[in-house]
Amino acid sequence: QARWLPGIASGELITAVAMTEPGIGSDLASMSTTALRDGDTYILNGSKTFITNGILSDLVIVACKTDPTQRHAGMSLIVVETGMEGFVRGRNLDKLGMHSQDTAELFFSDVRVPVENRIGDEGQGFKLLVKNLPQERLSIAMAGVAHARAILNWTTEYCNERTAFGQKIGSFQNSRFKLAEMQTEITIAESFIDKSVLALNEGTLTAEEAAMSKWWCTELQKKVADICVQLHGGYGYMNEYAVGRAYTDARVTSIYGGTTEIMKEIIGKSMGF
Repeated sequence: QARWLPGIASGELITAVAMTEPGIGSDLASMSTTALRDGDTYILNGSKTFITNGILSDLVIVACKTDPTQRHAGMSLIVVETGMEGFVRGRNLDKLGMHSQDTAELFFSDVRVPVENRIGDEGQGFKLLVKNLPQERLSIAMAGVAHARAILNWTTEYCNERTAFGQKIGSFQNSRFKLAEMQTEITIAESFIDKSVLALNEGTLTAEEAAMSKWWCTELQKKVADICVQLHGGYGYMNEYAVGRAYTDARVTSIYGGTTEIMKEIIGKSMGF
């Protein structure tokens, strides 16, 4: 904590969390990246992909197997520092959206990492990730609702300015109904987000509640973006309009941080199924 937290808090140190691999996404327990103990170091081998901040990061928290014979119980978290021999960053991936955010491949070839760079106890990596995932998923949900609200605001303004057949396009019943539906759904989502944030602050946010927030709000974000592109007509398909860029940015939100399908699995299991 003394080594890194001050720099992380000040923004001087950029971090990344590396979980996903080329061959595994949601099934983390099947990861093949290993960190085998050798005296006072771990020897890290493997690769990661779709890593946010992978290019710019100073510290990479790598989820890996310190005991390859185990699934969840064999996972640990190891911090790899920039400049460690054998640590190579791949290309900055060319994404459909979110172009301002770097997303990279990372490669580890016999990287010697001090044992002191391990976060928590050996074999506790999965538990640490699960403990913090609800907060991450809630933050994605919050961003999704805020994004949807912004898109609706842009579109409402556009519908008040754009005319067709001698009247504002917002005055057509189809447009009014679409705008009214989005206004209602976003407002309801905001209320649920407020409830979830209060639960987080009180330490009572459950994995199920975070999963509900995450899948519903990101799917709503995509739905709103799609409807609003349609209401903008041809202009909505142009990158010079924010709504078009928002459409491509929104698509990934129901994938990262846990897919919509995994969120529904979490909720369904909590119901006894």
